[in-house]
Amino acid sequence: MAVVKNRVLRLVLFVLGWLFLGIAFVGVVLPGIPTTGPVLLAGFLFSKSSERFDEWLVNNRYFGPIVQDWRARRGFTRRAKTIAIVAIAISFGVTTTFFIHAMWARASLWLLAAVIASYILTRPTKSLEARLAQPDVANA
Repeated sequence: MAVVKNRVLRLVLFVLGWLFLGIAFVGVVLPGIPTTGPVLLAGFLFSKSSERFDEWLVNNRYFGPIVQDWRARRGFTRRAKTIAIVAIAISFGVTTTFFIHAMWARASLWLLAAVIASYILTRPTKSLEARLAQPDVANA
């Protein structure tokens, strides 16, 4: 992917990349915070802002396989899909139950949740064979 030529835009993308990578790191530690989406977004942002940090993220021991699978269109593991769908259901459920009172807003949020869940479910599911055949990035 080509790095953006505009220095200001490149800096903004770079900072946003670190922000989303930080969110992903928090998601590893705290349940209920997503990890995969922010990692993929950080990968996109680094690919547009810094070849060095894009390479670092792709080869990262923990986050690299997520970005590699996405870029190779291998899809998500069944576990990642399950966690994502459960997290969507819980977070939207809590939000619409305790914080949103207008019926139109609740319906809109549940429609958004359904669209996001549909998108996740329609992505390829990475098979066990593909996971086992993939080289270990940490030892490369």
